Amino acid sequence: MPFDFRRFDIYRKVPKDLTQPTYTGAIISICCCLFILFLFLSELTGFITTEIVNELYVDDPDKDSGGKIDVSLNISLPNLHCELVGLDIQDEMGRHEVGHIDNSMKIPLNNGAGCRFEGQFSINKVPGNFHVSTHSATAQPQNPDMTHIIHKLSFGDTLQVQNVHGAFNALGGADRLTSNPLASHDYILKIVPTVYEDKSGKQRYSYQYTVANKEYVAYSHTGRIIPAIWFRYDLSPITVKYTERRQPLYRFITTICAIIGGTFTVAGILDSCIFTASEAWKKIQLGKMH
Repeated sequence: MPFDFRRFDIYRKVPKDLTQPTYTGAIISICCCLFILFLFLSELTGFITTEIVNELYVDDPDKDSGGKIDVSLNISLPNLHCELVGLDIQDEMGRHEVGHIDNSMKIPLNNGAGCRFEGQFSINKVPGNFHVSTHSATAQPQNPDMTHIIHKLSFGDTLQVQNVHGAFNALGGADRLTSNPLASHDYILKIVPTVYEDKSGKQRYSYQYTVANKEYVAYSHTGRIIPAIWFRYDLSPITVKYTERRQPLYRFITTICAIIGGTFTVAGILDSCIFTASEAWKKIQLGKMH
């Protein structure tokens, strides 16, 4: 007797003349297809959309930076002449630079009465400070006015990525125009290293920071008031990493199969229950008639 390979068919077919279509079955089938379509489109949207996952760990992510962090500062002092404005940098490694001028620009404001300072410079990855002051001026003014607006203060690369909302420019828009003109301002920054890795594996390094500030009047050893705008910083040992991820294809296919199979199974059980109950009700009605 020849071997019949059809024995392995677990999906046996029922002849059409042995099946019976019903209105209830048609309604359930249409609802089932619409439900499957809705879930399929939802899963497809999730599969196409890039997910951003964040994690925390203790490490220095940018070991190739030479222990440096790039800083971008943009600040306006509307009541202080540009020839008086200077940037000083110092840290715990012994750096002490007065009147930093590299990659910086001073733009006169208010017909020369004020100044806008824009600068890019680097700091060491150790606690320190940089400050805007009149310390580098050849002659100290009598009453320097340190009221100011900070347009931008950022560290590292600029990250402009959708769905990543961090404190990369926490001081942007800080307005101290109504402060005491002779007051010094202390901005205490806690810098948090941040890594962004896209789907190709390329990494960009930036820094977020938290800030606290205080305002006070400082006197020199001669009794004169010499105000300044201080940015005192320290680095956090915790690194924040954002990683772009997309759902794997196999997981998407598995989910779609589960949706289709599960929906049809539940719909089949529901249709069978309704059909059985309907047939039982018909028999009861026929029994009452006889």
